[in-house]
Amino acid sequence: MSAVLDAFWRAAAYCLHPRVIALSLAPLLLAGGLTLALGYYFWEPAVAGVRATLEGWALIGALLQWLEALGGSGLRALIAPLVIVALVLPVIVVLSLLVVALFMAPALVSLVAERRFTDLEAKRGAALWQSVLWSLGCTATALLALALSIPLWFVPPLVLILPPLIWGWLTCRVMAFDVLAEHASADERRIILREQRWPLLAIGVVCGYLGAAPTLLWALGAAALIFAPLLVLVSVWLYTLVFAFAALWFAHFALAALQQLRSAAPAPLVQPVAALP
Repeated sequence: MSAVLDAFWRAAAYCLHPRVIALSLAPLLLAGGLTLALGYYFWEPAVAGVRATLEGWALIGALLQWLEALGGSGLRALIAPLVIVALVLPVIVVLSLLVVALFMAPALVSLVAERRFTDLEAKRGAALWQSVLWSLGCTATALLALALSIPLWFVPPLVLILPPLIWGWLTCRVMAFDVLAEHASADERRIILREQRWPLLAIGVVCGYLGAAPTLLWALGAAALIFAPLLVLVSVWLYTLVFAFAALWFAHFALAALQQLRSAAPAPLVQPVAALP
């Protein structure tokens, strides 16, 4: 626990580093630009398609007519945009996580290594394609688990537990692998992921709850839809900062664990060289 807390405070302090702030702008431009472009070209067709689909369902159609009878015609107009926002937010979260993991995390790990672990040898136990495949596989698993857990969200306590747990597991698996990919060998990486699995998962779950914080921006109701383009940019930037903090937290903890693992390993025996006759 002390190692987890020590890495937490170090990661929080590193978030104020000018290089970290500058690095957070690149994923913002990439993910934010892509999100705005898709919204500009597909927002209206998506709203029309979702509205037509909802009205085509007998139960939803009856519910909408009941809302109109109660004077809730304005609420009826908000249902389709709210459904789209609910479907797009997980995509924004995953996109931000992948962008940070693939493009920002290596630079953050290098920053931590340069400033704190200068003597730590980089054994490069995983190539870039391995990190990409690992991230995509974990992301697909997390999205499947998220989709299967949706019916449980209607049980009040579980909606506050299951999504952050899934995001925390995904953050743990992706960030821990990417942090150790450069400096640890394949065997060292497996040992750390196995021996430190619970502290790593705890860090991931905390980051999962932190990652849910930007979602509160969309709790503004109708105002959130009016300012949707601005809120998308702010959400992407907040998600980027949260995942950058997660990468720094994992970097400080995992590299410290790697350093401790190597220091605890027995030194290789050196055989004396026989004297020449």
